[in-house]
Amino acid sequence: MLTLHPEGVLLDVKAQPGSKRDEVRGIQDGALKICVTQVPEKGKANKEIRKQLAKSLCLRVSQVELVCGETVSLKKFLVRGVDPETLRTRIAELSEKLGRADTNAFRGRR
Repeated sequence: MLTLHPEGVLLDVKAQPGSKRDEVRGIQDGALKICVTQVPEKGKANKEIRKQLAKSLCLRVSQVELVCGETVSLKKFLVRGVDPETLRTRIAELSEKLGRADTNAFRGRR
Protein backbone atom coordinates (compact mmCIF):
# COMPACT_ATOMS: atom_id res chain seq x y z
CA MET A 1 0.00 0.00 0.00
CA LEU A 2 1.14 3.53 -0.72
CA THR A 3 0.45 6.35 1.71
CA LEU A 4 1.21 10.02 1.22
CA HIS A 5 3.75 11.47 3.63
CA PRO A 6 4.92 15.11 3.97
CA GLU A 7 8.37 14.06 2.72
CA GLY A 8 7.28 11.61 0.00
CA VAL A 9 5.41 8.32 -0.17
CA LEU A 10 5.29 5.49 2.37
CA LEU A 11 5.55 2.01 0.87
CA ASP A 12 4.62 -1.16 2.77
CA VAL A 13 7.15 -3.96 2.34
CA LYS A 14 6.93 -7.58 3.50
CA ALA A 15 10.49 -8.70 4.19
CA GLN A 16 11.80 -12.23 4.00
CA PRO A 17 15.43 -12.36 5.14
CA GLY A 18 17.55 -15.50 4.85
CA SER A 19 16.17 -16.45 1.42
CA LYS A 20 18.05 -18.36 -1.25
CA ARG A 21 18.34 -15.25 -3.44
CA ASP A 22 17.75 -11.51 -3.47
CA GLU A 23 14.53 -10.78 -5.35
CA VAL A 24 11.18 -9.07 -5.37
CA ARG A 25 8.49 -11.75 -5.25
CA GLY A 26 5.47 -9.56 -5.99
CA ILE A 27 2.67 -8.30 -3.82
CA GLN A 28 1.51 -10.11 -0.71
CA ASP A 29 -1.30 -8.83 1.53
CA GLY A 30 -1.02 -5.31 0.12
CA ALA A 31 2.74 -5.09 0.58
CA LEU A 32 5.64 -5.50 -1.83
CA LYS A 33 7.38 -8.75 -0.86
CA ILE A 34 11.16 -8.60 -0.98
CA CYS A 35 13.44 -11.56 -0.25
CA VAL A 36 17.13 -11.18 0.61
CA THR A 37 19.88 -13.63 1.44
CA GLN A 38 21.14 -11.56 4.37
CA VAL A 39 20.16 -12.70 7.83
CA PRO A 40 18.24 -10.31 10.12
CA GLU A 41 21.24 -9.44 12.21
CA LYS A 42 22.48 -5.95 13.12
CA GLY A 43 20.43 -4.36 10.32
CA LYS A 44 22.14 -6.31 7.53
CA ALA A 45 18.88 -7.58 6.03
CA ASN A 46 17.25 -4.13 6.24
CA LYS A 47 20.19 -2.60 4.40
CA GLU A 48 19.93 -5.22 1.64
CA ILE A 49 16.14 -4.83 1.40
CA ARG A 50 16.62 -1.09 0.96
CA LYS A 51 19.11 -1.70 -1.86
CA GLN A 52 16.86 -4.26 -3.54
CA LEU A 53 13.86 -1.95 -3.27
CA ALA A 54 15.78 0.95 -4.84
CA LYS A 55 17.15 -1.22 -7.63
CA SER A 56 13.78 -2.80 -8.45
CA LEU A 57 11.93 0.52 -8.59
CA CYS A 58 14.66 2.47 -10.46
CA LEU A 59 15.47 4.68 -7.48
CA ARG A 60 18.67 5.81 -5.82
CA VAL A 61 19.33 4.15 -2.45
CA SER A 62 19.44 7.63 -0.94
CA GLN A 63 15.74 8.08 -1.91
CA VAL A 64 14.67 5.10 0.23
CA GLU A 65 14.59 5.16 4.04
CA LEU A 66 13.27 2.59 6.50
CA VAL A 67 10.94 4.47 8.84
CA CYS A 68 9.06 1.68 10.61
CA GLY A 69 9.51 -2.03 11.26
CA GLU A 70 13.21 -2.36 11.91
CA THR A 71 12.82 -5.67 13.74
CA VAL A 72 9.63 -7.10 12.16
CA SER A 73 8.83 -8.48 8.73
CA LEU A 74 6.25 -5.82 7.80
CA LYS A 75 8.12 -2.59 7.16
CA LYS A 76 7.40 0.92 5.94
CA PHE A 77 9.85 2.67 3.67
CA LEU A 78 9.74 6.37 2.90
CA VAL A 79 10.41 7.02 -0.79
CA ARG A 80 11.47 10.58 -1.60
CA GLY A 81 11.61 12.38 -4.93
CA VAL A 82 8.93 10.31 -6.69
CA ASP A 83 5.24 11.13 -6.90
CA PRO A 84 2.71 8.43 -5.92
CA GLU A 85 1.49 7.87 -9.49
CA THR A 86 5.00 7.24 -10.79
CA LEU A 87 5.66 4.83 -7.94
CA ARG A 88 2.37 3.01 -8.61
CA THR A 89 3.31 2.69 -12.28
CA ARG A 90 6.76 1.30 -11.44
CA ILE A 91 5.25 -1.22 -9.02
CA ALA A 92 2.68 -2.28 -11.63
CA GLU A 93 5.39 -2.70 -14.27
CA LEU A 94 7.52 -4.69 -11.86
CA SER A 95 4.58 -6.88 -10.94
CA GLU A 96 3.79 -7.52 -14.62
CA LYS A 97 7.43 -8.47 -15.22
CA LEU A 98 7.17 -10.98 -12.42
CA GLY A 99 3.95 -12.34 -13.87
CA ARG A 100 1.91 -11.21 -10.91
CA ALA A 101 -0.72 -8.70 -11.90
CA ASP A 102 -2.16 -8.24 -8.38
CA THR A 103 -1.40 -4.53 -8.17
CA ASN A 104 -4.88 -3.45 -7.03
CA ALA A 105 -3.53 -2.82 -3.54
CA PHE A 106 -1.46 0.02 -4.99
CA ARG A 107 -4.10 1.59 -7.24
CA GLY A 108 -6.35 4.43 -6.20
CA ARG A 109 -5.08 4.74 -2.63
CA ARG A 110 -3.75 8.03 -1.44
